[in-house]
Amino acid sequence: MTTSTEKPRSAGLVIRSAVVAALGGLLFGFDTAVISGTTENLTEVFALSDFGLGFTVATALIGTIIGALFAGRPADRFGRKPVLAVIGVLYFVSAIGSAVVGNWWLFMFFRFIGGVGVGGASVVAPIYTSEIAPARSRGRLVGLVQFNVVLGILLAYLSNWLLASALDGDIAWRWMFGVEAIPALLFFALVFTVPESPRWLYTQGRTQDSRTTLARLTRSEEELDREFTEIAEADAKERRSRKVKFFTKGHSKVIWLAVAIAMFNQLSGINAILYYAPDIFRMAGAGDDAAFLQSIVVGVVNLVATMAALTVIDKIGRRTLMLVGSIGYLISLGLVTFVFFTSDGEFTGTSSTLVLGGLVLFIAAHAFGQGSVIWVFISEIFPNRIRAQGQALGSFTHWFFAAVTSWTFPGIAAALGGGTAFLVFLVCMIGQLVWVLTVMPETKQIPLEDMADALNLPQDVLDDDEVDSDSGGAADPSISRRPR
Repeated sequence: MTTSTEKPRSAGLVIRSAVVAALGGLLFGFDTAVISGTTENLTEVFALSDFGLGFTVATALIGTIIGALFAGRPADRFGRKPVLAVIGVLYFVSAIGSAVVGNWWLFMFFRFIGGVGVGGASVVAPIYTSEIAPARSRGRLVGLVQFNVVLGILLAYLSNWLLASALDGDIAWRWMFGVEAIPALLFFALVFTVPESPRWLYTQGRTQDSRTTLARLTRSEEELDREFTEIAEADAKERRSRKVKFFTKGHSKVIWLAVAIAMFNQLSGINAILYYAPDIFRMAGAGDDAAFLQSIVVGVVNLVATMAALTVIDKIGRRTLMLVGSIGYLISLGLVTFVFFTSDGEFTGTSSTLVLGGLVLFIAAHAFGQGSVIWVFISEIFPNRIRAQGQALGSFTHWFFAAVTSWTFPGIAAALGGGTAFLVFLVCMIGQLVWVLTVMPETKQIPLEDMADALNLPQDVLDDDEVDSDSGGAADPSISRRPR
């Protein structure tokens, strides 16, 4: 039974909005993995060396770096929704262009365009979802983005296998790229059916629009008043400066947290494995059909482990998932490294099975840990007014290291062997385990407006020339920190 101050509202709009934003993640995952089924055809059609193939694959990742680096500013200036719509257009143009061109440079251009969309989605989709989601379910809802990323990866593997089975190789690879245009159009249309972020609206001075939107996203008048007050208080604190600078001493802690988790994410080797999964299985002795089917197994495990993580991320926390995932990394990468070194290029049925098992465990460890945590963690640790910049930095770091690992993996594996490539990843994951144990904080169920206090970020680190002139050269004394 509800009182007059607690009018029940539907949570459906929150879920629908999160699902639409997460569809950008599905395209993100599809675009990331689809090229894995085309590497042999691309090598033949464009006469690529190992280095050339690595660069061709990395072209999209260079686009993701650009998209991640610059998506934050338009998202802050024009809003989250318009940028998401533009991302849908980029996905569509990339899919059609990559499918039809016959020139290598044009192919790389369209892959670059798609990469810009992926990088932008990795910034804006988690921000948007974190800003419409209540603290009690933020981990699960932001995690929907990652769920759709891995669903997109699975759909790419499945689509590649079906198209490779049904069509001739010289045309199948073009359809592998082209089918992405369908969900891209759907995403573009659905973006216009969801509301703008109430937190972004408030920062633009549209306080009534912010409250009206927030009323549609909260379950009661009490929850509405509480969240609106928190947004207002956080905004008042952050308005102490004329312009909030990003790279300041006060922000250094969250900056390094975002950089570290994003860097470790890719130094695990995850994108190199996703991009070259069929090639890795061929290296381990699998035939073409078996390589595609084993890639589908990897995609299924990725999806199941992500679903498992999302059911507990708001209960056991982000740090616990990272700890479990880190241990899984060490076991799986250790096994694969051992098999590659001991097989010395001569794989038997047993060693091939061990490689498959090791990679399946690796994918499960990644999906349960890093894969489910990274975008949630980065989207929630930054204060409101620099959240888009923080997400952009984390995404930039993620995609920079993704480009490095994906570009160099084919060359290292060809020159030094798969064992050496996986050994590098193993050493890096030892570093991640140390970081999780000694540095990473827990952020579960903390309201975004309380995160700075929870992370012990200083509130009084503004330089004299940064302080609002209206306050007479000092921070507003009426704005005080909340007790911890």
